[in-house]
Amino acid sequence: MAKSKIKKELKEWGIFAIILLTLYFTGLHTEVAAFAQRAVLATGIANPNTDPIIDKEKAAYDFTLTGMDGTTLDFKTLKGKVIFINMWATWCAPCIAEMPSIQGLYDNYKDNSEVVFAMISFDKDPAKAKNFVAKKGFDMPIYFPNETQIPKVYESKGIPTTYVISKEGYVAYKKVGMANYDSNSFAKMLDGLIAK
Repeated sequence: MAKSKIKKELKEWGIFAIILLTLYFTGLHTEVAAFAQRAVLATGIANPNTDPIIDKEKAAYDFTLTGMDGTTLDFKTLKGKVIFINMWATWCAPCIAEMPSIQGLYDNYKDNSEVVFAMISFDKDPAKAKNFVAKKGFDMPIYFPNETQIPKVYESKGIPTTYVISKEGYVAYKKVGMANYDSNSFAKMLDGLIAK
């Protein structure tokens, strides 16, 4: 009796291991983890805290990024606009989990000339990020860091990390970790920054 119980347990663990290995070697483990995290975002638990930052840091504009089409974005040209910056990578499950909410936010503001979106991919192979956004149907502006280092004010210990820069040139919002950006509270904060 004990022998058959051990065999049954080994079989169950074997099936579980095969599923995990299949997810890992097919690259689907990130997608599965992102799907689970997206469910958490849908609950509203991870809505961004939009309380005003008391000690605002001065934003930096002295760097450039390269777009998916090869064009250069000089951040100095964005002074005086509200800038939504998100740092992400295709191998980051929380990054992938929040992408649909960022796309929703972008859809609501893409025609507003006062707001600029910069999704900065940290994938070592830009083709991987390009393929990912094409497959998902995202049309947010995707950029890659150049040789110039990302300024210290935008350094973070992890990704995803999101910043919103005010028209006056201050970091008005910073979040390390995933959040649901397609929310009324976040839109209200952005609208307030645009109206200034």
